Amino acid sequence: MTVARGEGENRAMRWVGRSVLSVVPVVVGVMLCVFLLLRIVPGDPAAMILGDQATEASILALRQRLGLDLPLGQQLANWLVAVFTRGDVGTSLVTSQPVLGLVASRAGVTAALVGLSVGFTILIAVPLAMLAATHAGGPVDHLVRVVPTVGMAMPAFWVGLLLVLVFGVQLHWLPVGGIGTGPGEPLRSLVLPALTVALGMSPPLIRSLREQLLEVLDADFVVTLRAARLPEWRIQFGHVLRNAAVPTVSLLGLNVAYLIGGTLVIEKVFAINGLGALLFSSISSRDFPVVQGIALVLALAVVVISLVTDALVAVLDPRIRTA
Repeated sequence: MTVARGEGENRAMRWVGRSVLSVVPVVVGVMLCVFLLLRIVPGDPAAMILGDQATEASILALRQRLGLDLPLGQQLANWLVAVFTRGDVGTSLVTSQPVLGLVASRAGVTAALVGLSVGFTILIAVPLAMLAATHAGGPVDHLVRVVPTVGMAMPAFWVGLLLVLVFGVQLHWLPVGGIGTGPGEPLRSLVLPALTVALGMSPPLIRSLREQLLEVLDADFVVTLRAARLPEWRIQFGHVLRNAAVPTVSLLGLNVAYLIGGTLVIEKVFAINGLGALLFSSISSRDFPVVQGIALVLALAVVVISLVTDALVAVLDPRIRTA
């Protein structure tokens, strides 16, 4: 027993080590792409900071102070050395604040929005998929498959505006925008944007989970469990759902990874000052360090989500753990 446990722990440590090593090239690649693409786009950050009335001499002096006059390769080398040796992502060219401080001040709102969106997505997708699978071919099944698909075809900003009009303007149940500061207000402020995201993420998950549930419901072990007179709810949630959830968990992980980098539209619609809004303003002002810092943080977040998804799949599917 001790030997088997030790071997299992060693296998888990090897899996973690391989996973961490495999994401290093991804993060470095994202950093290089962001660094190079930002400098290809026309525009001079020094000129934008000083304004239209600035002289050539003042612009040149600012470029020298910011290190923008150095060769591109030297700028890249200096930035990579600072990131990997000191954890210094840089300083904002516009506000002169540390980039990590700016990102940290906005990351909590975006993380809360993503987390609440995932929670709403699961609450919507799992019951509807199980309802459709247990009534396969009937009116309920067709209704569950058609209505979410129609919702997915609607643009996210339009769905958000509809929710604002109904629940914010007409019913006055929830805030229409911004982040409140009173007790419970921050959470209430994120309900509508998170619901908007969930309505867009749910349809493919419902379709995927429904198909997998239908396959599992036809399996022999389900017949055996019912013959053993196990409660139906225990069969559905303890055995059928667990066996059917693996592909859907992988799909959910991909959607969450996409959502992390795509919150700009939702944050704009609901006037949320998260990472999306900071990224938009930094791109507009050509604030290289802030854009690079946000891209690095988002890349790391996507990598973490991918690792968590792989771990959940391994927990749900014993064959993956054995392999």
